[in-house]
Amino acid sequence: MKGAEAEARAAQHLQALGRRVVAQNYRIRGGEIDLVTLDGPVLVFTEVRHRSSTRYGGAAASVTPQKLALMFRAAQSYLLREHGREDLPCRLEVLTIDGPADTGHITLIPVE
Repeated sequence: MKGAEAEARAAQHLQALGRRVVAQNYRIRGGEIDLVTLDGPVLVFTEVRHRSSTRYGGAAASVTPQKLALMFRAAQSYLLREHGREDLPCRLEVLTIDGPADTGHITLIPVE
């Protein structure tokens, strides 16, 4: 349930930034996108990572190159399945929550 709480808070945060949530938990074999939002005309694919404690590193430390590769693959799949093309304006990002899911510190990290 903690993951769902973090994702709900992330969605609220992104909506407060003026974005519109268009999909949640988009899954393909071997990959998932937690949130897909529209930031103006740009689709944004967001991975939500939450760590209640920094005991094993913060939430950003839990994002591996393999996770980013799977995220990229899922985003490509989303573009093809939902829009029929891969060349739409889009970007990837990671939203981290460090501390309690409902009150922890939120950081948005662009994926280059």
